[in-house]
Amino acid sequence: MIEVSIIGATGYTGAELLRLLSNHKEVEVKYITSRKEEGKHVFKVHPHLKGIKKYENLYFTNDLDKIDADLIFTATPHGASMEIVPDFIERGIKVIDLSGDYRFEDISLYEKYYKIKHKGLVDAKIAYGLPELHRKEIKEAQLVANPGCFPTGCILAVAPLVKEKIIEERIIFDSKTGVSGAGINPTETTHFPNVNENINPYKITTHRHTPEIEKELKKLGNVKVSFTPHLAPITRGILTTAHTFLVENLDREGIIKIYEKFYKDEIFIRIFSEEIPKLTWVRGTNFCDIGGFEIDEHNRLVIISAIDNLVKGASGQAIQNMNIMFGFDEKEGLFNVGLHP
Repeated sequence: MIEVSIIGATGYTGAELLRLLSNHKEVEVKYITSRKEEGKHVFKVHPHLKGIKKYENLYFTNDLDKIDADLIFTATPHGASMEIVPDFIERGIKVIDLSGDYRFEDISLYEKYYKIKHKGLVDAKIAYGLPELHRKEIKEAQLVANPGCFPTGCILAVAPLVKEKIIEERIIFDSKTGVSGAGINPTETTHFPNVNENINPYKITTHRHTPEIEKELKKLGNVKVSFTPHLAPITRGILTTAHTFLVENLDREGIIKIYEKFYKDEIFIRIFSEEIPKLTWVRGTNFCDIGGFEIDEHNRLVIISAIDNLVKGASGQAIQNMNIMFGFDEKEGLFNVGLHP
């Protein structure tokens, strides 16, 4: 049994951490923080958690000096984590950061795309928290940088192809995301009349997740990534269409075998050889569903991936990383079926 604390537990990712951890047999949630909701009972802010016995004495605090635990989740805005994480690391506390502050080995890339001056990496073992590619590093890490939601769906969709070097360097990703990916605070962009019955492309060639996708895939092979996100009128989920171009003649069955071999031991990757993945199949789960595998007459291979942006794209993956770090069953607290329909 370990104690965990959540910094920034009022947002969607914080709420999702609490929801998933409520069923985790090896975790006690010790502290949750919020400046705005300090002193309030967790149920007053997250009514859907009412009746959870393990949370009956859990109140929000804003006193970071007394925060302690075996592990701290920092579900904070970009730029805020780097202000508090070094202190936790210095005190010997393990951290899983859900912001983008520690996802880049090259800080200049972070500063270019996030437009924030970085305070520098901490003196600790840091791992990029995509278990399917970095399980060993995660197990040994003191600080895990939880991946972005778009990068999770994109990287997992094409990693086997890049590793096997059977596609051209150029990869084009087109992703549709639910509105919850924009966070809990409403904006003009996420206002219901502007989202409903509409599809909104944004940051068409300049999204900050592009370099994150590219730098991770470059660890497997040479790639040039183009990425365009679209905001869709749904609450949860990211559906990614990956356009790749084969450098040799391979049939569909051969491609599927490559994926099945690459992900054969991955409990949260589901390969669909016939069906096209749907968001409702993964909603509320930590699964990444991969399918499509269609090849056109110009040797374009199209792969589809589906994830829940708040679970495998954020809080669920964070808990999966925690399970790895502490030697728990990787499925603990996470093995849920999708909310379909």
